[in-house]
Amino acid sequence: MRARRLGPRLVQLTRYGAVNCFLVTEDDGLTLVDCAMAGCGRDIVRAAGGVPIRRIALTHGHSDHVGALDEVAAAGVEVAKAGAAAGTVAEVAVSAREARLMAGDRSLDAGEAPSPVRGSYRAVRTRPTRLLQPGDRVGSLRVVASPGHTPGHVAFLDTRDGALIAGDAFATLGGIAVGGTVRWMFPLPAMATWDRATALASARVLLGQNPSLLAVGHGAALRIPGVAMDRAIAEAERGLRRG
Repeated sequence: MRARRLGPRLVQLTRYGAVNCFLVTEDDGLTLVDCAMAGCGRDIVRAAGGVPIRRIALTHGHSDHVGALDEVAAAGVEVAKAGAAAGTVAEVAVSAREARLMAGDRSLDAGEAPSPVRGSYRAVRTRPTRLLQPGDRVGSLRVVASPGHTPGHVAFLDTRDGALIAGDAFATLGGIAVGGTVRWMFPLPAMATWDRATALASARVLLGQNPSLLAVGHGAALRIPGVAMDRAIAEAERGLRRG
């Protein structure tokens, strides 16, 4: 995986130039946001450079975001067995709504858009140890509800510097887009989006966080992203009106 430092506390790890996960520095170690694809586990642990991954926080449960979850968790156990307890992953956090989807329950709640849940949910052995609600903290990251790509999708805002890790609520590969807006260079996030109207509403909420940096699951991070996010929202609005 390619590692790119986005700031003093944030590193983006990328596989195949298209799938990202993130290491966030905390006082007690690292938080890993998303786990990329299967086969990435050892690269993720290697990128941590011996610093313990204390928490894994998931934006959602699609296979390109949880693929290496079991591998990273197993690597922590192996380190602990070798006598270095600092390697143990202490927490695996996902939204309460998304946990149901990861467990195979694709039923919809009252009030949710009656659209089929899309995308691939990879079966994983590792179970969440913490179910998140909006406003919760995972280390220095504040949970921001951002459903639309999936019913339980969340983003994470670093309260120290305003960096926003948005999962697939936005994508930048092939041009910035709200989840559900097709970019033909990389259409997969749009094709896997559950409900475009809900995704658009969430994009507005994320813009309202006034992020200093936008980091996404697919594509390069954007600094001072407000103008670009606003442009993507306007495009998504036009697309929704067209149907």
